[in-house]
This record gives sequence, structure tokens and C-alpha cells, in this order.
Amino acid sequence: MVDTGFQGGGKQGKSRGKTMVKRRENPDEWRVRGPYSEAVDARPRILFVEDERSISEPFSHALEREGFEAVVAQTAAEALRLADTLDPALVLLDLMLPDGDGRDVCRELRRRSDRPIIMLTARGTETDRIVGLELGADDYVVKPFSGPEVIARIRAVLRRTSGPNGGKESVIRVGELEVDRGARRVTLDGDELELSRKEFDLLAALVERAGRVVRRETLMSEVWDENWFGSTKTLDTHMGWLRRKLGDDPASPRFIHTVRGVGFRFAAPEELAK
Repeated sequence: MVDTGFQGGGKQGKSRGKTMVKRRENPDEWRVRGPYSEAVDARPRILFVEDERSISEPFSHALEREGFEAVVAQTAAEALRLADTLDPALVLLDLMLPDGDGRDVCRELRRRSDRPIIMLTARGTETDRIVGLELGADDYVVKPFSGPEVIARIRAVLRRTSGPNGGKESVIRVGELEVDRGARRVTLDGDELELSRKEFDLLAALVERAGRVVRRETLMSEVWDENWFGSTKTLDTHMGWLRRKLGDDPASPRFIHTVRGVGFRFAAPEELAK
């Protein structure tokens, strides 16, 4: 069930009142028509991957009321096609789809781009949440969900992933490592590293504080979710991947040092000059 401030159907329910979504020329594609339809180009486009119309219709209407453009995909195949053709600002992805697993869709979307993804699912265990985040999702919401809360999470993710650097240097150099925040590129000894979104954000958070300890809670808040209350195991997993790509040996690190019980420290410029 979706709480959007008005009555809406559950999985077996029916939508009430006038239908808020209508067919486009393409029979596979759904788009919400609302009071902002004359200025859709000015609104953030949300691709909502959900096969249950009793959920997608009322929540899409709620998105429209909040100033977003909502496009609904009902299958995994349609989600991948629309993600490529419509270039949405964010993908809200249900995991239970009629033609595939949403986790596979998440993995493929992340392979293709750094577009923000929020997973939406009835699977609410800590393990499910960790797996989702490690696949590349930026947030994870469990059904039944509150419409206002999900919209607030969408805004928060968009702020984190597309907002300005807030006065931070665009290019940071520490020793032979260069992190370009604007281009989201990292080079080591002149060679570009292939980093995921989370790996890049982790590295940037550490490098901009080179020589200082960054607490685990700070990294979780900045890179994942400021309201994260679960295990921080996913942080250790991503840190392990990042170290491998940097060629760093955890037993004798050159770049990323673990401060047990506190967090991590990226080596200061003078350490790397030795």
C-alpha cells in the first residue's frame, strides 16, 4: 500500500476516481498527465518501475503534485529501454517484476550509467538492503511505504548526486592521485581508474580530508543515507573494492589506513611524497 494522502489500492485493490495515467502512442509506455504537463521539460523526470497499477497510478500522481514528471515502466525490459531513451533524473525500482528480477535491472542500469536508483521492495531484511546497496542502489525503501517519505528520499538522493560541490575544490590532487569531482574521474599515475558511484564518492570524501580520520558514521551519512540505521558492513565491502582498484594492501596500506573503532584516513600529501 502507498500512503499518498488519499485512498489508494493495494496489490489486490482497484484505483478510485478518475484515472491519473493514460496511454501514450507506444502501448508499452505510461506517462502521468497532470497540472504541470505544459512544462515537463523543467521538471525532474522519475522513471517508476512498478507493475502494479494500484501502486504506480496514485504514487505517480503524488509525484506530479510535488513537481516531478513521472514515467512508469511495468517490466524489466521496458525499464531498461526507457532509461536509455528518456534519460530520467532518477529510477525508482521495484524488485518484483513480471519478466525479471529488479536486482538484475539495477545491476544493468549501474553498468550503463551513474543515474541514481532507489530500490522499492517488500524484501525488508538487513541482508536484502545491503545486497541492494552493494549492487549500486542509492537508497532502499521497504513496502508498504509512505508517499511523502519516498518523495523526501528522492529529493535527498537528487541533492546528493547532482547538487553542486558546495564550495569544494573540483580537482583534488594527493601525491600521484587526482580526483576530478566535476567530471567524476580518478587517475592514478596518469591512468584512469574505473570506479562505481559509491567507490568514487567514498574516495572523494577521504581525499578531501587527506591526513585526517573520517568517521564511519560520516562516510555512511555522506555516501549512503543520513538516516541509515543498519549495519555498516556495506562500507567495509566498498572500501575493500576501492583498495583493490588503488592497488592498496590493507596489511601495509599506502593510501587508505583503517583506524580501528573509528573510521578511515587517507594518507597526507607528505606521506605519499616519501
